[in-house]
Amino acid sequence: MFYLWSRSQVPLKQPIKISRIDNLIIFLVCILISIISSYKLLLISPLNIANIFSWLLTFTEVLISSGVLILVSKKENPTISSRQIFLIITLLLSVQITKLALASTISPLSLIIPPALIISQGMGSITALTWVSIASYIWPDPEIFINNNLFFILLVCASIVSLLGGRIRSRAQLLQLSIFVPIGSFLSQWILIDKISLINKQDFVLANGDIFSDSLLLAIAMLFTILFIPIFESIFGLLTKARLLELADKEKPLIRRLSLEAPGTFEHTLLICGLAEEATRMIGGDIDLIKTGALYHDVGKLHAPNWFIENQDGLKNPHDELDDPIKSAEVLQAHVDEGLKFARKNRLPKPIANFIPEHQGTLKMGYFFQKAKEKNLEINEYYFRYKGPIPQSKETAILMLADGCEAALRAMNINATDKEALETISNIIYSRKKDGQLDDSNLSKGEIFLIKRAFLNVWKRIRHRRIQYPTSKNNTFS
Repeated sequence: MFYLWSRSQVPLKQPIKISRIDNLIIFLVCILISIISSYKLLLISPLNIANIFSWLLTFTEVLISSGVLILVSKKENPTISSRQIFLIITLLLSVQITKLALASTISPLSLIIPPALIISQGMGSITALTWVSIASYIWPDPEIFINNNLFFILLVCASIVSLLGGRIRSRAQLLQLSIFVPIGSFLSQWILIDKISLINKQDFVLANGDIFSDSLLLAIAMLFTILFIPIFESIFGLLTKARLLELADKEKPLIRRLSLEAPGTFEHTLLICGLAEEATRMIGGDIDLIKTGALYHDVGKLHAPNWFIENQDGLKNPHDELDDPIKSAEVLQAHVDEGLKFARKNRLPKPIANFIPEHQGTLKMGYFFQKAKEKNLEINEYYFRYKGPIPQSKETAILMLADGCEAALRAMNINATDKEALETISNIIYSRKKDGQLDDSNLSKGEIFLIKRAFLNVWKRIRHRRIQYPTSKNNTFS
């Protein structure tokens, strides 16, 4: 009963399939991590059965841990790519190699925390915490002893970075984190490990140089990590909160072009942003992602702005002059195809580019299909549907629903009741669901209910009345 209830509420989301070659490369890297983390157990002399068994146990443990890390990353991000998985595993490999070479001379804080910041920024806090747990637990050199207090400080600092890193929304906040975490680690080590007198100022600063130098090295490592995060974003396709906010800047060239060359589309985009953002907030989705994706979802209309009703002055419609429903449908499909070209040209991240085709899915161009039927054209409905794909995430599905509801809500009478507005919203969402557009979106029935309420709340905000001001010669009323 529990299984059937779960299936009825939330469709199962299947991870993106990774090619066999990529899987093989990732598996070989995991094998290499296991070898590096355990080979010193085979160097013990004399070697006996117990040593071999101990090595085999450690090797298997590391290999399984690497597999668990990959599974967790796929669970948190079903759309994770092979490049991003490779990044996680490569960072673990690099840390294990660095432990062998420098573990006796460098603090574990500087080894574990900077990679955790990269992973939490690009792939989420849960993946970062899992990575920290594995990297902190597995040390390739059994002779290296880590103070229990230092190990506790390491876990606390790395956990803070992992949790906050997934929520930080600007480079300035990253900079603050790179300052306060080293200071916190310095004070914690000073209190828990060295127990230096608070009164002795000289000892506090010098203290053999160990604590101060380790904290300074951690701060430098984190600063360099922040500098290199944009490079990781580009190479591995990471999409951080800071990157999303940068792309959402309305002074970006592509968005600026949209506001100047297709002002009606731009205004329509802003209204959809309001609907989609409120709905995403209600279901606990990624607000920054949908806000940025909504801004770029119709950039393809820049290829021919006057062919879309919102950019026309009401006097001339090119579709009437064309008088060919099939070619008009091709123009509508072209705004998706051209939008993807704009996305590639402007190097938009794939999660943002996905909003361009998925917000239309495989919807039918009903107006032109009806025109074709009126002309008695014998043509398949297939030619009047967008090429898709249908929405593959909650965010792109919400944008599709917002796109459908925006025009209908804006056209409603100002005296319409909440019940009438909710009925309009429900009808549009039901039609999308019945058409199979939400099948891959992973939206539950409860979330769809919340989306309807969110759209209604936004409509109630934007339909406010304005009083009719009396006119006068000096026109000073406000």
